[in-house]
Amino acid sequence: MTWSFSLGRLLGSELRVHVTFFLLLAWVGFAAYSAGGLPAAIDNLLFVLALFACVVAHEFGHALMARRFGIKTPDITLLPIGGLARLERMPEKPMQEVLVALAGPAVNIVIWVILVAFGAGVPIETLSQIDSPGIGFLNRLAYINLLLAVFNMIPAFPMDGGRVFRALLCLRMDRVKATRVAAVGGQIVAVGLGFLGLSSGNPFLVLIAVFVFIAANAESQDVALRTAARRVLARDAMITEFHALSPDDTLSTAAQAVIHTTQHEFPVLDSSQALLGFVTRERLFAALASDQPRSAPATSIMDAAVPAVSLTTGLETVLEHLHNGAPAIAVVTRGGRMMGYITRENIGELMVIQGR
Repeated sequence: MTWSFSLGRLLGSELRVHVTFFLLLAWVGFAAYSAGGLPAAIDNLLFVLALFACVVAHEFGHALMARRFGIKTPDITLLPIGGLARLERMPEKPMQEVLVALAGPAVNIVIWVILVAFGAGVPIETLSQIDSPGIGFLNRLAYINLLLAVFNMIPAFPMDGGRVFRALLCLRMDRVKATRVAAVGGQIVAVGLGFLGLSSGNPFLVLIAVFVFIAANAESQDVALRTAARRVLARDAMITEFHALSPDDTLSTAAQAVIHTTQHEFPVLDSSQALLGFVTRERLFAALASDQPRSAPATSIMDAAVPAVSLTTGLETVLEHLHNGAPAIAVVTRGGRMMGYITRENIGELMVIQGR
């Protein structure tokens, strides 16, 4: 989500918007203006904004229910195809996962009930013209919320209905197998959604189908990786042969290290081999591209917020830190001396070598 920016914090989570969301607004506004002029464009844009406010409420339903089980939600991102709440982890107790998954659609049902109580309603014979301003703003919003609740309960993992399906499978089989079965089911549904979207000319169904297909496979691999990681310690996965920088090294020195090694992350160590932080290739390239003097200290672009773990820390804990955005995880002795570090890449290599 590197192309997203923050709107601020709400209920303990950072609310972010992906830049492609504005492409959706531009497309909706242009299409409505071409068909009905400025009043139609304003009406449609207001409706889209109201709809995505309901989507945000849906995602906060997941986040607030997850908080009841001690799971934080660092951020929620608005995308053209909907919202994405990034939970620190999914609850592994089946019934907790069911409750977290159902909380989102439940919010849409509550919104629908409230709108109906205020007089909203859509006769069945007018559903085919639901996008027409003549139907009424609240009527359209009520119908869409009901549709969102129903659509999200399709058993296509990792959508809400798919997560409920996976949780129920976990009552009869282990989590890895249940996730694999739910992921395959989700991909089958995604193919169906994609075909429906192509045949009906609906690009959003196609986008959702692509997202579901890719996300189902990614989450299946992630669950398998985390399960395997429970049996591995940090010392088994850490990189022990690496080039380190000193606090006196410059950007020019770091650039030479990039050229002469295959590393993407460079630890900065003091004279006692204690870690001060990491200089990553991304930060270095950004600094060089911004015409920052090559004589500037490498510590000026160093990421000092690097988690440290002991040699006997479980790899699952390391994965949690990496999932939260750390470029690498330092492995240190009790005295603070750095023995090695772990990245996503070498965890993947370890699992491949061990045949996980």
